[in-house]
Amino acid sequence: MADAAFFGIPHAVVGMIHVPALPGTPHSKLAPAQIIDHARREAATLIDCGVDALLIENMHDRPYLRGTVGPEIVAFMTTAALTVRECTAAPCGVQVLAGANEAALAVALAAGLDFIRAEGFVFAHVADEGILEGCAGPLLRARKAWEAEHIRIFTDIKKKHGAHAITADVSIAETARAAEFFCSDGVIVSGAATGEPVDPEELAQTARATSLPVLVGSGATTENVSRLFEFAGAVIVGSAFKEDGHWAAPLDRDRIRAFMRRARDEAPPAKVTPPASAAPASETPRPGLQTSDKRTALRWNDPV
Repeated sequence: MADAAFFGIPHAVVGMIHVPALPGTPHSKLAPAQIIDHARREAATLIDCGVDALLIENMHDRPYLRGTVGPEIVAFMTTAALTVRECTAAPCGVQVLAGANEAALAVALAAGLDFIRAEGFVFAHVADEGILEGCAGPLLRARKAWEAEHIRIFTDIKKKHGAHAITADVSIAETARAAEFFCSDGVIVSGAATGEPVDPEELAQTARATSLPVLVGSGATTENVSRLFEFAGAVIVGSAFKEDGHWAAPLDRDRIRAFMRRARDEAPPAKVTPPASAAPASETPRPGLQTSDKRTALRWNDPV
């Protein structure tokens, strides 16, 4: 069973920053400065409320392009990521939808982030945007060529918002083992859609199948987080931190703090795992990244 911790943090809570719709996308409304300020304020709020790590995502750019984005998206995501990076020394990552994993890696490298969330790493599935195919080979070659091996790649398996009929004969456990064989740094298990809970049996099967860190990618709530931590080393939380539990709503400090209290008070005893166990062999650890004071340190004087 997996017992590798997320950046050495037992039972980590990763808070989502949903960057407002970026220029050129159908729902874009805000000026560039407003977009960046929104990302800064959400980062400050999440860290101030005690989350362990941050994940930036262009969730509002729907409908998403498949596997690629324009230079304007890379530029704005990099600017947002740099702003968030300046807020905290906690682990920070990025996902660029949909399946634009090399773009995410470039953003992470330019902004000094620690990880990316990648779709379509192994096998293939039919997503909202069309068919997403396995990208492990080119993505890891890009990471090597760019001297970015310190950036970890956490990969979705049997991902939400996808039809998996073409891999129906491949279990989620087998998919996790394939991701590990193809050099993933951790696997992410999600429900059927944003905010939907994971299947407990699928989560347990995944944890038993791999020695990689296992993350929950959707549906974590105050009510179920302690059960999720029985098999997952980290939970990625978006909807549960928002007003009325809706992904597009503003952050709700009371909901975040209630979640964090439950996550801390009722999590199962942490297994002692060397922090480096989740990292690629060639990785040089980020100085000071795994200390508890760094996880909660704010670099801005005006948290909101």
